[in-house]
Amino acid sequence: MHLNPQEHQLTAIVLAGDRTKADSLINHSNAGSKAMIDIDGLPMVRRVLNALRLSRVVSKITLSGPEASEVAKDEQLAQWVADGEVIWSEPGVSPSTSAYQAMNGLDPEEAVLLTTADHPLLTAEIVDAFGRQSLADDVDVVVGLAPHALVLEAYPGIKKTVLHFSDGEFCGCNLFAFITPEGRRAARFWRRIEQQRKKPLVVIGLLGWLTVIRYRLGLLSLEEALAKLSKRLGLRIRAVILPYANAALDVDSVADLMLVKGSLAKAAAENA
Repeated sequence: MHLNPQEHQLTAIVLAGDRTKADSLINHSNAGSKAMIDIDGLPMVRRVLNALRLSRVVSKITLSGPEASEVAKDEQLAQWVADGEVIWSEPGVSPSTSAYQAMNGLDPEEAVLLTTADHPLLTAEIVDAFGRQSLADDVDVVVGLAPHALVLEAYPGIKKTVLHFSDGEFCGCNLFAFITPEGRRAARFWRRIEQQRKKPLVVIGLLGWLTVIRYRLGLLSLEEALAKLSKRLGLRIRAVILPYANAALDVDSVADLMLVKGSLAKAAAENA
C-alpha cells in the first residue's frame, strides 16, 4: 500500500490484547482471543485494520496483541505482519500498559491515533473525520465522542456508559489522538484511571469535589470539564464530536456482538 506523506500524518496503534482469558465473549465465540472473534467471516481486528489501511490520515499501523500464536492463525493478518504493513508487538498486561509501551517504541514527534480491536464498525470515513479534526487544532490530546441521542436513535435500548454534561450527553468512541510528545503524558494518567474507565463520577472526582458537585447537578459542561482536565495534566485537551453512531459501538459483551452482526446484516441487505 503506497501512502501520500502529505496526507497521511498519524501513526495508528490498535490495542488487541486480552484483559483476561476468562472472558464470556471469548468463550461464547470459541475464539482464541477477543480480537480474533469472527464477525461475518472476518476476525474483528481485521475489520479495524481494514478501516485504518483505507484511511487517508494514517501513515503507519502498529498492532499491540493479540499473542503471536493468534496472529499466525489468520493468513491475511500474518501476511500483513510479515510484510511490515502492520507492525506487531506483544501486548502489555493491560490496555493502558500496551498503549504506553507502543508509544514508547515510536519517534517522539510522531502523532498517534489510538483505537481498539473491538471496534468492528469503524470505517475509514470515521477515522478520517476524527484524524483531520484532531490535526487541525493546536492541541496535545484529542478524544472522540458521539452524541448519546444519535447512538440511541440508531440503536434503541443500547446500554452504553454515558457522560452527562450540561451541554449534552456523550458516549466514548475508543478513538484518541496524541498529537504532540507532551500529549503522551496523558497515557500515564490513563494507567491510573483505567479500572474506573466506565465510572464517570470516579474519573471526574480526580478534578476535585466541587467539579463532582457541578457534574451531579448537571451544571458542568464538556468544555469546562476538558479545561479542568487540561489544567490538571498541564496539557491542551479537546474533544471531537463525531456524527457517527457506529463510532461509539465496541464489543464488550455477547449482546454487543449480536448488535454488531445485526447492523452489518442490515447494511448488507440495504446495499443488495
